[in-house]
Amino acid sequence: MNLNKSRRILMLLVLTLAVAVAVMPMTAFAEVPYWTNSKEKQGRLIWTQPAYTPVGIFGKDLTVPDKDKPGATKASPLQNPKDIFIDKSDNIYVADTGNNRIVQFDSNGKWIRYIEATVEGKPLNKPEGVFVTDDGIIYIADTGNKRVVRVNKDGSTKEYGRPPSKFIPEAFKYDPTRLVVDKRGFLYIAVLGGYQGLLQLDPEGNFQSFYGANATVFSPLDAMKRLLYTKEMYANEISKLPGAISSVAVDNDGFMYTTTAGQGIKKNQIKKLSIRGMNLLKTDTDVYGEVRRMDIRFATGGQVTPQLIDLAVDSNGNITAIDSSYKYINQYDANGNLLFFWAGPSSANTTQLGLMKNPVALDASSRNDLYLLDGQEGVVQIFRLSEFGIKVNEANKLTLAGRYEESEGPWREVLRLNANFSPAMLGLAKAAYKQGNYEEARDLFKRAEDHKGFSNAFWQIRLQWFQKNFSLMATIVLVLVIGLALFERLTRKTKWRNAWKNRKRSQNSAAVQFRHMFYLLKHPIDGFTALRYENKGGYWSALAVLACAYASLVIMRLYTSFSFNMTDLNRFNVLSHFLQFALIWIGWVVSNYLVSSIYRGEGRFKDVFVGSAYALMPVILVGIPIAIISNIMTNSELAIYDFILNMMYLWAGLMFFWKVQSLQNYSVGETIVNLVLSILAFFILAVLLLVILGLSSDLKDFVYEVYQEVRLR
Repeated sequence: MNLNKSRRILMLLVLTLAVAVAVMPMTAFAEVPYWTNSKEKQGRLIWTQPAYTPVGIFGKDLTVPDKDKPGATKASPLQNPKDIFIDKSDNIYVADTGNNRIVQFDSNGKWIRYIEATVEGKPLNKPEGVFVTDDGIIYIADTGNKRVVRVNKDGSTKEYGRPPSKFIPEAFKYDPTRLVVDKRGFLYIAVLGGYQGLLQLDPEGNFQSFYGANATVFSPLDAMKRLLYTKEMYANEISKLPGAISSVAVDNDGFMYTTTAGQGIKKNQIKKLSIRGMNLLKTDTDVYGEVRRMDIRFATGGQVTPQLIDLAVDSNGNITAIDSSYKYINQYDANGNLLFFWAGPSSANTTQLGLMKNPVALDASSRNDLYLLDGQEGVVQIFRLSEFGIKVNEANKLTLAGRYEESEGPWREVLRLNANFSPAMLGLAKAAYKQGNYEEARDLFKRAEDHKGFSNAFWQIRLQWFQKNFSLMATIVLVLVIGLALFERLTRKTKWRNAWKNRKRSQNSAAVQFRHMFYLLKHPIDGFTALRYENKGGYWSALAVLACAYASLVIMRLYTSFSFNMTDLNRFNVLSHFLQFALIWIGWVVSNYLVSSIYRGEGRFKDVFVGSAYALMPVILVGIPIAIISNIMTNSELAIYDFILNMMYLWAGLMFFWKVQSLQNYSVGETIVNLVLSILAFFILAVLLLVILGLSSDLKDFVYEVYQEVRLR
């Protein structure tokens, strides 16, 4: 009976679950074949509703007249297209490189015409770029013919060849790939491999300047080579050149934007250029191009660094860039802050709406739809803003315009839809700050991981508190000062004061060692010498100091004010931190003792162990107080905070120096040599430990395989 009853209950539960799943509304993620993400400032992924949804695809059904069959047509799809441009009327122009033509579509992807311009008897040859002005003039980067072609509204043409100028190097290769034209009619041309920057020409084709060149990226190894190599040796090295601009775009205000792709280029792949060619986009890291670690295996050629090869700027000022490595679409706001990234690689055998095989270019329409060109598939995909994306754009546009109060409602709606969306928290924090709700702003800035905003809100809270309580605080301080002065005066000659001054000091070893720790701080050389010859230190007291030093470091990590604390507390592991501290400590003690034993040192292992522990006293005495005091400080006192912190580390470093000098009976020069050799020995021990661990793992696998072989036989 009980068994039957249990079965009935189980069947009822299964049936209830099935009904619940059947009526459950499908999530937004089921609408698209990809994930949409944002990121917190610490780099953690935020899963969001789709910001854009793929709504269409076109480019495969193109035809041309069949010369062999009058009146008939034959298929002529896009072949290896390289660029796409959308004019103010939302007409779409595609540089159909493989077919040597420009194809014009309407906003729905319906074919309008082919543009096959011929100038001086030469038709287009592998055109890779196209741009259309507000007046309807078409500019084509005719790469194969090494020229730019202008097609006027009346059908007349003009070409811009390599301009004659003594300021253009002879080795400069004029192979135009992308271009834009400003409102004055000046051309900005990106050329293949052109590390000098964009080639700027006036409307007549005369050279003006190179514009927006990238800086040369030097690694620490390059800097060391420049320092140590002779001129002859350095001349044999491969020249380091700036990255070449891969694409260029212009926004409604006339600002130029460029992308730079290439191996080893990790920063400033996207730039917004001033009239002088200076980069106006400044973020915390200047790193663009997002990565989901789980998708690294899909990167083209095993690349890890994203390669942003093209971008578009929509009417909201949002910057959207495509990544050829991970097949992502990355969208940033007008200040370069990440909003979303989505999409990914398509299946090799099919065309998947929303996914890509080889994204090469994109542009945005007046409605902020994105049109993405896939060079391998020869198609254009249309991505339309979702309801969530529209709300984010609306709220973010108000925030960037400084209309914080108006942005509060849209941001709250966004946060209602996605409670983890950091830009919404940041927008609400700015709105609360603008309205004077500083405590709410402080909490929201902290959730959004904005240290500067948190500090500014706390500064206002602190100011209001001081204004409200200053008179009370001043009265308390005055009363305490007067009270202490009277207490000192009235009790100066009392018996209990004299008895306290003349009290008998405990000679217990623990008490002696405790007092000696503080004596070391005032007289470090004599104090460390006493460890060696007067036995005023012990293992237990040293372990106690180490425990306190570790506790101080943990407290500094966990309880330092958010204004100064860049530690990701969600990822902070006390045990892992302890293992790091212990391994570094033991490695230092062993390395320093071994080097000192070889290098005429006089100290015992106990002296090195105890002295190295006592040298950490500044970390205990300064670390905990500065962590506590930081909670009443703001970024305006950052210089004071950094000064105290640096003084703590300097003090501890000097204590280690004096420890080695006194315990080993060294001169200053010998002490420096000992410290350098100890650090080298520490790194050697670390490498040996890693090798041993690696071999141990291999040995374990070998023994296990032998065991399996014997057991199976």
